[in-house]
Amino acid sequence: MAISYNALAQSLQGRSSCFIPKPLCIGDAKQRSRSCVVFASNDKDIALQAKVDKLLDGIKWDDKGLAVAIAQNVDTGAVLMQGFANREALSTTITTRKATFFSRSRSTLWTKGETSNNFINVLDVYLDCDRDSIIYLGTPDGPTCHTGAETCYYTSVLDQLNDDEASGDKLASTTLYSLESIISKRKEESTLPQEGKPSWTRRLLTDDALLCSKIREEADELCRTLEDKEEVSRTASEMADVLYHAMVLMSKRDVKFENVLEVLRKRFSQSGIEEKQSRTK
Repeated sequence: MAISYNALAQSLQGRSSCFIPKPLCIGDAKQRSRSCVVFASNDKDIALQAKVDKLLDGIKWDDKGLAVAIAQNVDTGAVLMQGFANREALSTTITTRKATFFSRSRSTLWTKGETSNNFINVLDVYLDCDRDSIIYLGTPDGPTCHTGAETCYYTSVLDQLNDDEASGDKLASTTLYSLESIISKRKEESTLPQEGKPSWTRRLLTDDALLCSKIREEADELCRTLEDKEEVSRTASEMADVLYHAMVLMSKRDVKFENVLEVLRKRFSQSGIEEKQSRTK
């Protein structure tokens, strides 16, 4: 069972004035193993401090006081990077909403983006069922990997075993984003001289009228699966057609699927009726 820290993090956000300087809260060796989050001494903050300590006490830190910490893109699902966190790193992440880790080589905390400004803005924190690994779920401000890659995972083991030259330049992607990558590649190819029979995607990319007519056609066929009470598999098939053709249009408009998911995420806490009323006429 995953444990979410979202509610606690929301309570902590904006309480920077309640913390005392770090040197004061880890004044001796015994205290360094504890969270350095210290609140002003009123009942509400003391209770909140107790919640933080209880959560941190429940994590199965290893013999060095560390746990694996994985950063994941909340919109794409991409695994951005993996590091390690101790109590203080997790406390800092919860309070600052910036993904913070513990450097084993330098024996110090570090916040992703502190030198590159490519921060990972944490929206929630999860623990796994054994409480010995952590996920920072958030949105990256830019490339996560020090190489400039979007994520640190771009080397396919199977491609390497098959001697594929592109094995070191292939982001680990889900089905949806693999499709987006293929469409993007076809878009780049559409500017080059055509060789052989053109792909369907290329035809759509070079013919706006055809693309729009196909989206309307596929959307109608999707609706007919409901109206005509067709098999559920037909609904999935027609939805796949709608999604594919819509993604081709998005590519023409230089819109990434991640942008769409971000819009949807921001609507979660808003009434659909209110959202429609707020749109610019």
